Amino acid sequence: MAKLYHVPLSPFCRKVRLSLAEKKIECELVEERYWEQSAEFLRRNPAGKVPVLRIDGRTLSESAPICEYIEEKYPEPALLPKSAEARYEVRRLVAWFDDKFHHEVTSKLLYERVNKKMMSAGYPDSSNVKAGARAIKYHLDYMTWLLDHRRWLAGDVMTLADFAAAAHLSALDYISDVDWNRSEVVKDWYAKIKSRPAFRNILTDQVSGFPPPPHYADLDF
Repeated sequence: MAKLYHVPLSPFCRKVRLSLAEKKIECELVEERYWEQSAEFLRRNPAGKVPVLRIDGRTLSESAPICEYIEEKYPEPALLPKSAEARYEVRRLVAWFDDKFHHEVTSKLLYERVNKKMMSAGYPDSSNVKAGARAIKYHLDYMTWLLDHRRWLAGDVMTLADFAAAAHLSALDYISDVDWNRSEVVKDWYAKIKSRPAFRNILTDQVSGFPPPPHYADLDF
């Protein structure tokens, strides 16, 4: 069985979890306090980051290449389309959420509200929280534009781009930082994706000291 060293609210870990679950790959989850930089964990990944996936006798790190590895080794059901052009668009959007969205939103909201407390790293920086709350509106509007033109974020079928976006938004939804009333089309997209069997374990996550809101695991909001 595969083993994933993870943090429950990490969007990068969630993206890997969704990929594994969609492909029905059984995986043991091991919570890793990566910020403590234990010698054992650093042997698994000298970068000191999660996720780290142990699969097929290999130890893999970094969420993007992990997901690509899973896709190449376990191609069904496909999370990357066949054409080079369509794959480019999926990879572009994965990078958008894991880079731009993460820098402008996730790191400003989730990390300030949750990670600092977990790491005993002080109190949230209110200026960062306000910046993240402003930035998420722009990103939700961009998602609305995409979904007005497509069935899913990258095209007509669900792909890794949808999982990357849902990983970030689900982590933020756990702390009630997504205004679902801003866009009905984004809300409908999220309701559709969080109703998938692959999402079940993520909706049962519980983080000590941070209970989720009642709507978090409600498939109908």
